[in-house]
Order: sequence, then C-alpha cells, then structure tokens
Amino acid sequence: MSPVLSNVRQLLWYMLAWLLMGGVIAKLLVASKLAAWANALFFAIPVSITCGFMAASAYYVCRSLPFRQRRFFLACAVFGGTSLISGFFLLSLCQLWNYLGLSIGESWAGITLSPNLSILILIAGSVFYLCSILAHDVLIAFDNVRTAERREADSQVLARDAELQVLRSQINPHFLFNSLNSISALTTIDAAGARSMTIELANFYRQTLALSEKKLVMLKDEISLCQNFLAIEKIRFGKKLQVTIDIDEAAMACLIPPMVLQPLVENAIKHGIRDLADGGTLLIKSLVRDHWLHISIQNPVDAQPSATSGNGTGLKNLQARFASIYGDKARVSYAKTADNFVVEMALPVAFSD
Repeated sequence: MSPVLSNVRQLLWYMLAWLLMGGVIAKLLVASKLAAWANALFFAIPVSITCGFMAASAYYVCRSLPFRQRRFFLACAVFGGTSLISGFFLLSLCQLWNYLGLSIGESWAGITLSPNLSILILIAGSVFYLCSILAHDVLIAFDNVRTAERREADSQVLARDAELQVLRSQINPHFLFNSLNSISALTTIDAAGARSMTIELANFYRQTLALSEKKLVMLKDEISLCQNFLAIEKIRFGKKLQVTIDIDEAAMACLIPPMVLQPLVENAIKHGIRDLADGGTLLIKSLVRDHWLHISIQNPVDAQPSATSGNGTGLKNLQARFASIYGDKARVSYAKTADNFVVEMALPVAFSD
C-alpha cells in the first residue's frame, strides 16, 4: 500500500499539505484576477485534494516497473504517459467541477476557465504527477535499502541461531555418547577401528566449529564435513549404511551457507535408514545448471513411519534461513514417496573472490 495511505496520521498531514496547496492556487487565481476569493477557493480546494490522491497513485506506477527491470525508453514511455494522462484527467476534473459550480447559479461558485488556463492546468497536472513519480521512486529506493539492511541483519541473526542450533544438535549427548560407546566397544575387538573412529570424531568436531564461524563456505567443505560424519556413522551401522556422493566439479567451488547439508544427512539416517532392517543407500548429488546450484539428498524410508519420524522442523528452519539470506532467489523443497524421501535445494551460483 502507498506509504501515504497506510498511516492515518501521515494521510492527515498529506491532506493538510494539499489543502495549503489549494490555498496557494486560489491566491494565484485571485492575484491573476481570474476569480474572486470565494470562487477561487470553491474551485481550488476540492481540485487540490483530488490531485493529492492522484499523486499518491504514483506509488503503484513505480511499483509496477521495478528499478531492476527498467529500460530507459520504457521508463520514459510509462512515466511520461501516466503523467500526461494524469494532466488530462485533472483538466477534465477541473472542467467538470467548474461546470457544476456555474450550473448552481451562485456568484461565489465557478470561475472563468479560459483556454490559456486550461493549458496551464494540463501542464501543471502532468508536471505535478511526474514529480510525484520521482519522489515515490526515491522513497521506494530508500525503503528497498532499509529492507535489504534489515534482511541482512535478520540473516546474520538467523544464521547464528542456526549455527548454534546445529552445534547443540550435533554436539549433543546422544551422538557423543553413541560415538564414545562405539569406540569403547571397538577397543577390545578392533583397536584400529576405535582409533579411526576417534580421529574421525575429532575431525568432525573441529570442522563443525570452524565452519560455523563463517558466513559462506565452499560446497566441498560441507561435503568434507558430511564425509567425516558419515565415516563415524558407517562404523556404527556397518554395511547397513551405504553412501553415494555425486558432485560436479564445478559445484565443488560454489558457496553456500555453512552447516546446511550435515543436518539433512543426519536426519536422513536418523529418520530413514536407521529404521530399515536392511539399511539403504544415502545419495547426495549436486550440479550447476543455468547459473543455479542444485543439491539433492535422497534416502530410503520405511513405508510405515516409526515413532521417531521427524516433524519437518529442520526443513522449515532451512527454508526460513534461505529466505532470510536469498529472499525469493533460493528454493528448498522436499517430497516423500512410499519408499524414498528427497530434499532438493536450488541456490544462485556464487564463487569466492
């Protein structure tokens, strides 16, 4: 909605300004000896208020042609055309209102609307509307800047909250205890396996802490973190957990927000493969196509959901995080079939400088 019409106080001040403008126009009519004070006020005040509402409509003209989509000649045609139409509309309104005033037959109603004055009204109406377009354009530009700053601030807060949430969920007692119990069990039967799992666990925590401190990381770093996590889980689940990672070379250098893939991988195991007697294959794919980075994570699921099935909170948080960072330029979607669950992401391609 137009900023003028969205707030009652602003609307009152705006109308007061146009009332004063009506007084100025009446003064000019009197000074030019085109009308007496009563006639000039009767003519100018209603016309000025109507002109004020017309000028407020320039907000929607600016919104209909966003700055990023503008071309010079198109902008000139749209803005010039609407200004000229506004001028003709104002002239028609003035002629109609003056005709109604004269039809009353009172001495204080109506003025002499000469051809020269009509041309002046047409020009003034067009110029006023064009100035209103330019003013609204500046206001919209400032509003876009404030929105971008607010979005960036929200993005930083949301990213930090997401990182803390990830850290809490990944460095949690359950995962740590399960890993330590597995290491403890392996020390007596497979010392090399226990040592390997200890190293992978240390690498995982080290990478988790390092990535969470960055705003954007390369996809290859996220994949490396996932591989460390999966290495630990493979020791726990054995042949029950199979992994296929298919990443295009061009996708590896793309930048994405940190700690995006690992929580999805963990959920794929926790709510999918773990519940299957024979386990299954976790598939991670990524490619670059038409300036977009596409990432998908697919895992098998039990046809009968267990009590530990997720409620989608993690995916909703990821959607909110992407919306905060990318606006409408990124997408997170998911689909579930009888035996598979797929999460798909599409982000604008970005590389480090």
